[in-house]
Amino acid sequence: MNVLWDRHLEREIRRYRDGRARMPYDARKRERQLIRIGSAAWGAGLSALMLGDARHARSWLVRAARDYRMSAELALPGAWGRFTATLKSRLIAGDEGGADDAQWTLAAGAATAESLPGRYAACLASLIVGEDGDAAYLAQSLADTHFPKPVAAALGALATGARTDYCRAVGEVLSSFETRQRFLENIPVADTVIALQTLADQRNMTAPLNSPLLPPDARLSAPHIGLLG
Repeated sequence: MNVLWDRHLEREIRRYRDGRARMPYDARKRERQLIRIGSAAWGAGLSALMLGDARHARSWLVRAARDYRMSAELALPGAWGRFTATLKSRLIAGDEGGADDAQWTLAAGAATAESLPGRYAACLASLIVGEDGDAAYLAQSLADTHFPKPVAAALGALATGARTDYCRAVGEVLSSFETRQRFLENIPVADTVIALQTLADQRNMTAPLNSPLLPPDARLSAPHIGLLG
């Protein structure tokens, strides 16, 4: 896969700056604009990560997390995808602010949400703060639905410390990314795998993976945080 990551990075930074310069005052329009620039920052962060530039990757991903969270706070209840985007940005960045965002997610009621995106966000949040028992319960509640089964299996294995099961499941998650035709911001990166691997690294469960959809060093956060919380 021939990807010109420097061009992706330039494009996403340009989109972010343009969107930030045109931030509306109206709350609803501002909410939507924050999603747009959050996604641009996300794309810039992942592009920098694929270029091996950990410092800029971390900076852009933290910016993405902040914009996603601000958008969620302006949105109507139930915008759980923005909570998940916030948490994944923090995880991949290896930023300690993830603990606060995880607590914010749980305080918003994600664990008791009827929607699958809400429970997914709650499961990630529980893993981040080390509430693995809660995470195991939530992962099981996802496994019995139409939620992607490899992701649910990987989350459950992380929560229970089942490394062999985790390695198998996260490999299946990676395979699902490798057969995708579309990616957020047209950035061909297995972001869910990187986030899962961050949680796995904190538990000494990292799976040996190699793919053009993963950065040169997929352990971006390892030197910076242990279990958050």
